Amino acid sequence: MGGILGVDVGGTFTDFLLWEGGTLRVSKRPSTPDDVARAVLAGVDGMQATPVDCVHGSTVATNALLERKGARTALLTTTGFRDTLVIGRQARPLLYDLHPSRLPALIPDDLRLELTERIDATGRVLQPLAEADLDRALDSVQAAGAESLAICLLFSFRNPIHEQSAAAAARKRGLFVSASHEILPEYREYERTSTTAVNAYVAPLMQRYLDRLDAGLRARRVRHLRVMASDGGAISAHAAGELAVRTVLSGPAGGVAGALAVAQRAGYRDVITFDMGGTSTDVALCPGRILTRDEAEIGGLAVRTPMADVHTVGAGGGSLAWLDRGGALRSGPESAGADPGPACYGRGTRPAVSDAHAVLGRLRADDFLGGRMPLYPARSWTALQPLAAAFGGVPQAAEAVLRVTNANMDRAVRAVSVERGYDPRDFTLVAFGGAGPLHACELAESLGIRRVLVPRYPGVLSALGMVMAPLTREFSAPVMRVLAGPADAGALQALASKLARQARAALRAESHGATAITTETLLSMRYAGQSFELPITAPLTRRGPSLGPAALTGAFHAAHLQRYGHAGADRPVEVVMMRVRASLPPPDVDLTPAFEPGVARAGTAEVWFGRPRRTTIWRRAHLRPDVTLRGPAIVTQLDATTVIPPGWVARAGAGADLIIEPV
Repeated sequence: MGGILGVDVGGTFTDFLLWEGGTLRVSKRPSTPDDVARAVLAGVDGMQATPVDCVHGSTVATNALLERKGARTALLTTTGFRDTLVIGRQARPLLYDLHPSRLPALIPDDLRLELTERIDATGRVLQPLAEADLDRALDSVQAAGAESLAICLLFSFRNPIHEQSAAAAARKRGLFVSASHEILPEYREYERTSTTAVNAYVAPLMQRYLDRLDAGLRARRVRHLRVMASDGGAISAHAAGELAVRTVLSGPAGGVAGALAVAQRAGYRDVITFDMGGTSTDVALCPGRILTRDEAEIGGLAVRTPMADVHTVGAGGGSLAWLDRGGALRSGPESAGADPGPACYGRGTRPAVSDAHAVLGRLRADDFLGGRMPLYPARSWTALQPLAAAFGGVPQAAEAVLRVTNANMDRAVRAVSVERGYDPRDFTLVAFGGAGPLHACELAESLGIRRVLVPRYPGVLSALGMVMAPLTREFSAPVMRVLAGPADAGALQALASKLARQARAALRAESHGATAITTETLLSMRYAGQSFELPITAPLTRRGPSLGPAALTGAFHAAHLQRYGHAGADRPVEVVMMRVRASLPPPDVDLTPAFEPGVARAGTAEVWFGRPRRTTIWRRAHLRPDVTLRGPAIVTQLDATTVIPPGWVARAGAGADLIIEPV
């Protein structure tokens, strides 16, 4: 029987975790930004697995947006709405900037075309779609050389008849089509148009990449390829090709899912996930579950799709350190990336966060990546030399770089906790990513957090989250209904049943007839008259989701009180939109690795903690479950390095996790 392989592509490294025959195996290799698939296929070759399924965290859609390297795309919209993408919400991101500038629209003026048709807010056809007008528009799209077409007509979420006709005609001509009633059948004209345009822009690239990758994987005995979605579930490669916009936060979602699973199996329900990689840091607050949001801005573009509520900052092991014009030390967001990488990797010359760790002795040159990759600390000293004069020496400059980096991440954690009504001191900090365990204790100390959990495989935890992700499909529909009485419960129940049937059918088709499917009903709710909503999970009963007004309004009042500190029990509540998510249970992965016999204590070395301190070096693979490690200590392993500062003590839990607490 085969296993399941998780693959997470990062800006610096590509991570692999294989669950096969009751055991876990991990691997890391440098990413190949010029051709992402090359590193993936080479890593699969190195794992030498029997037939497996593969779940892949993809950065293709995100990179295409950030770099503006998507498909040449056109837009068809209702007469009078061709400039919706440009006008947006008319918001000024920098209020006092006297010379504001922004990126050009994703779709240029000459490729935004109008159709003569009109549907009103109730879904009634006011003006039929003019077929001759549609033909002329499609002729113009093809003459302009567009390969992808976004279609977003007014009120199509109420009645998609005109969009369906336009999409069918465009597909007959061989165009890749993203229609808003298929991508985002929800109200809010700008967000719906932007999300549909984003999907049309990136989906052809995603589809070509996945087709090429799938062919390579099948030649390597991979049976099925799935892709991590932004909400923490996995979708089929076919769905990811058509709905590429749902993968824009693919990698971070895998990390959140893996961190929460590891922590809860260790007995810790409420966690803050801290994923620090080579390029960026992602943090998320999980009060017993993954919190999601419906909207984000990526590369200046509004994207509305379910996604894990992750806050990202440009702080990673490859983040470059520099002095601004005022002489202040900065860290990131520019990164050394995978090529050339930090100076200590042997090719770069500019100082990065990893170079600060190498100078201080926290990254061990004799055991980096399990001894598979050489490290050059002398190059780090040279790279940091230009900063030394401002801080009194190279080690002092290195410590300053780490302090600035930690401050950036401190603000990120406060953004997802304190600013949303949660006290971070009530949570366990789960540190992972290649660089997360290097910074975790110092970050926890600044936030008043009293417990840090470092998983057994922190450097590949996102890949583990992908292995453990349920296969999902989700369908949504607008509601726009103020809750008043029993009739509302009946209408909501009928809609939930319809969406559940659609989601189950889609999931069965993608999972080859699986039957162990569960569904979850989520609603976007607000007080009548408000402009924005809160996501609410419908309370469950033995008969299914409870969609009565009393149950829903009670859940909404509690969520509003938690988020904003007040609730209006006498105010009418409106359901704006409903989503139903169908899921197949994830594989039952045993997270307890087999103990590897060997000598755990690798000796001592001088490591800088304000001054040189004699520090014990430990090998993670050989730590017994009952061992206690007192700081200062360094724990090395293939996929990450953990720093236990003075004043902290670690113990290895039964699942081989490290639990680190202040003395």
